[in-house]
Amino acid sequence: MMQSERPVKIPDASHPISISHASARVTISVAGKTVADSRRALTLQEANYPPVYYIPRSDVDMSLLEPTQHTTYCPYKGDCSYFSIPVGGEKALNAVWSYLHPYAAVEEIKEYLAFYPNRVDSIVEA
Repeated sequence: MMQSERPVKIPDASHPISISHASARVTISVAGKTVADSRRALTLQEANYPPVYYIPRSDVDMSLLEPTQHTTYCPYKGDCSYFSIPVGGEKALNAVWSYLHPYAAVEEIKEYLAFYPNRVDSIVEA
């Protein structure tokens, strides 16, 4: 499907998306290694989904991540690419996602990465 054929939706009262600065330091670990450590994380709250931390790439140890061919599409955020964390083994396949060119409504998450809580060992707020 060509990108121009994909639906693009704007967050509204029926499907709200809010982005705020996380009040705490966020650290993410896999297999005893700190993958991310940030005091500049964003919290994205979308509709009734659990809140998700988005971490600036500069606060992520990108050497521990490996890009994958997996992609998804969100009509509210755009095309999404994924990374695995090899030190985490099978559990950490496609554990990290990023919107390289997010839609205008969520442009703040450009250059940020998010992590599936069940594919990393810990996400700690301190």
